[in-house]
Amino acid sequence: MSWHTMESNTVDEWSQLLGQRGVSWEALALGVGLALAWVLVRALASRREGEAGVLLGRHGVDGLFFPLLLMLLTYALIKLWPAFGFKPALLKLVQPIWISLAVIRLVVRVLQAALPASRGTLLAERWVAWLAWGGSVLWITGLWPAAMEELESIAWKLGGSTVSLRSLLEGAVAVVVILVGALWLSAVLESRLLKNSAQNDLSARKIIANLIRAGLLFTGLLLALSIAGIDLTALSVLGGALGVGLGFGLQKLAANYVSGFVILAERSLRIGDVVKVDGFEGRITDIKTRYTVIRALNGRESVVPNELLITQRVENSSLADPKVLLSTAVTVGYETDLEPLMAALQTTVAAVPRVQQDPGPVAQLHGFGADGLDLHLHFWIADPENGSGNVRSDVNRAILNLLRTQGISIPYPQRVVHQR
Repeated sequence: MSWHTMESNTVDEWSQLLGQRGVSWEALALGVGLALAWVLVRALASRREGEAGVLLGRHGVDGLFFPLLLMLLTYALIKLWPAFGFKPALLKLVQPIWISLAVIRLVVRVLQAALPASRGTLLAERWVAWLAWGGSVLWITGLWPAAMEELESIAWKLGGSTVSLRSLLEGAVAVVVILVGALWLSAVLESRLLKNSAQNDLSARKIIANLIRAGLLFTGLLLALSIAGIDLTALSVLGGALGVGLGFGLQKLAANYVSGFVILAERSLRIGDVVKVDGFEGRITDIKTRYTVIRALNGRESVVPNELLITQRVENSSLADPKVLLSTAVTVGYETDLEPLMAALQTTVAAVPRVQQDPGPVAQLHGFGADGLDLHLHFWIADPENGSGNVRSDVNRAILNLLRTQGISIPYPQRVVHQR
């Protein structure tokens, strides 16, 4: 089922094969195979929860399993067709189409799963689609052997060996296939690790997923370079140059990567914590190996280098205890009876949603102001990621309604003006 084991024919040969007896039966067999493959992948996709996967996609027919199943069915029909007294023609014609479709689906789905926010994903998908369909056209028209010979004739000396354009293209294809496979495997393992993970072990699973991805990509790159015919011993010079570069020009980048693993390992910052860094406050939504994403309540996101989180002071409101203390103030007249009012204020604030009962609200006489008695109300909330201004507004409205119900007025500032 590879390009080397399939037979390539010219356009005239294809026209003769398609005009022979039995082509209509091949079309019927292909139609039945398409229907069976469609029913099978739809049935398998309906049992899933709707998440997009590499094999089945979202609806079954948009995944990799659909063209793979068509390839197997077509290959089986090609082997069985001579037993019915016919020479396969249409079956051999569509087999390169299924292979090209499988290659496109594989690359597209893996890139979407591994690099969902990358801008180069769409460009890579287009290039793979053009190359895959172009290869199918060359094979169907019989120009594939001629194209390979032409690419083989374009060669040049590289050191002590001769390198052809065909060998470079085949090496590039091998590199792409191996790296795509490594990305696919790392994406599958990462989704398995992070699925249904608790908040307390999310950071540990994240660092394991990052290490697995880095290890698979590094191993895949070495394997791809070896298949492409590149001597790996020559990489020692590159490794030395890379070490010098990390020591000078890339020291900040290396520091950010090391800091990312330190943060994930010691769990001083975790996904979901509410932090304040360099004047920006929000909730940590993701910790990458190079940077951390912090999302504020107003929707703005800040990308913070991991080195900054290691070397500077970070306010973490959720490290030991997610509860946060909030306060508000109110002024009442000097003639107010404070004892029953303070008890009523504590009860009223405790009835506000999101205000914690343990520890409960506390009312305190803060001081003797110029216009009245200054009271401070302290209360705790357990979900600072949902905002503090909204709950403070609810508390102030509850206090205002209580004062109005009891007939207690908030004194206006009074000033005495002496005229001479």
